[in-house]
Amino acid sequence: MPGRSTQEWVRLSLRTPGILIFGMVMAPCGWVLDLTATVAPNWRTLHNIPNTPTEEFIEQGIWDICRTTTTSSRPACGLNDSTYFGNQIIEVAQGLMVASLIVTILGLAVAIPGVRCWKDSPNWTVAGLGGLLIFLSGVMTIIPIAWYTHILTEVTSVSPLVDVRVGYCIVLGYIGGIFEVLGGFVMFIGICRCCGGKNRGERRVEEVTAKDCHGCLLHSANIAELHL
Repeated sequence: MPGRSTQEWVRLSLRTPGILIFGMVMAPCGWVLDLTATVAPNWRTLHNIPNTPTEEFIEQGIWDICRTTTTSSRPACGLNDSTYFGNQIIEVAQGLMVASLIVTILGLAVAIPGVRCWKDSPNWTVAGLGGLLIFLSGVMTIIPIAWYTHILTEVTSVSPLVDVRVGYCIVLGYIGGIFEVLGGFVMFIGICRCCGGKNRGERRVEEVTAKDCHGCLLHSANIAELHL
C-alpha cells in the first residue's frame, strides 16, 4: 500500500502492540527450549543393544554420549565414539545450534529498545530487525534438527537389532525453533503497516475523525429529539 506520513495515522491505545508482546514472549521460551536441546545428550536413544542388559540403553547428543538404565538416575556419560562425532551432521548441528542461541540473544537485545514499552510509540524498524534476527535463529535451529531426524538411523551404522528412537531433544528443538520463527515473523511484519494499521494498533486520522464526527451528529440528533 502507498506510504503515509506518521502524522496521518493515530494510535488507538498506548499499550504495547500485541504482535510485539507475542514475539517478546515466544522468543525467550524458544531460546530456553533450544538451549536444553543443545546441551542435553538425548538426540536419539539406542535400545535393545546386543550383549547388554535389556534395561540398559545409550543416549546420544551432539556433545556427549551417555549410558544409562531404566532403573538408574545417574547415567555414565563421557563415552567416546569418534565415528559418531565425526559425522557431518554432528559438526553442523554443533555450529548451528550454538549460533542460534547467540543470534536469539542478539535479536532480543535489538528488539527490546525498539519495543520501548515505556514510550508512547515503538520504534517499528528496530523492533522489526530484532524480529528478523529471532526468525533467523529459529531457522538455524530447525535445519539441524530436521536433518538429524531425517537420517536418524543413518547417523552411524548400528545393528538391525538395535531399536533407534527419537530423543526428547529433537522434540524440544522443533518446538523451540517454531516458537522463534513465529515470534520473529510476527514482530517483523510490524515494519510494514498492513491490514489498515491493525497490526500496529493504529487507524488513519481521517477514519478516526470521520467516526468522531458521525458520533457528534448522532449525539446532536438525540439532543434535538429530547428538546422536541
